[in-house]
Amino acid sequence: MTYLLWISYKGTNYAGFQVQPNAPTVCAVLQDAMQAVLGQRPDVKGCSRTDAGVHARRFALSFCYTGRVPMQKLVPALNAHLPPDIRAVDIRPVPDSFHARYAAHAKTYHYYLLNTRVDDPFLFDTCHRIWPALDLAAMQAAAAKFVGTHDFSALCASGSSAAAHGDTVRTITDCTVVQSGDLFTISVTADGYLYNMVRILAGTLVQAGLHKRTPDSIPPLLESRDRKQAGPTLPAKGLFLERVEYPGLDAIS
Repeated sequence: MTYLLWISYKGTNYAGFQVQPNAPTVCAVLQDAMQAVLGQRPDVKGCSRTDAGVHARRFALSFCYTGRVPMQKLVPALNAHLPPDIRAVDIRPVPDSFHARYAAHAKTYHYYLLNTRVDDPFLFDTCHRIWPALDLAAMQAAAAKFVGTHDFSALCASGSSAAAHGDTVRTITDCTVVQSGDLFTISVTADGYLYNMVRILAGTLVQAGLHKRTPDSIPPLLESRDRKQAGPTLPAKGLFLERVEYPGLDAIS
């Protein structure tokens, strides 16, 4: 039986999701819990390879399990063996051909900015602080320019395997910025992402918010395919994988 498992985690203490040698990762900790509960260590297929320090509210993964533990008991059993910064949230059976990464229709990321002079001790590891004051309208106008199907090479960090193969065209269906008090939330929904794409996009929107670039500079930036013309790569701590969409499964995602 193949299962789709949804987890939520705070990535501060981990070197990303994917298992790595000599570094704690979300996947390794989850597989430790699976070993304790299931008596085996299933091969896990994650929906994304989140970087060190990146968080996830709804991260999807698939795995095959043929043992005797009932599905309805897996979530509480896993949580009994997981640290408090990683939680199993929901589980359901899926077709054996299902793969959490390749079946994803779209993913939504949020990037959180705290626009204050002083860090908030309760948010410092989940938001990136920016000062001086940001112009929300300018950021919103710039964000709208990213929507559509484009070559996003200019928003791709070096070392991307996709860029090395020339696979840099993606479709952003939604890109917005909202403000609630001092908190700015950048939301991006796309069919796929390049290496550090959202963090570079967020850095570019911050430049617009600081009047260091205009919204009309975004189309020429994308056409240039030049990473040097985009904004800085903002820290990982402000980035959250918010949602993963699967056709026919969106009700629980």
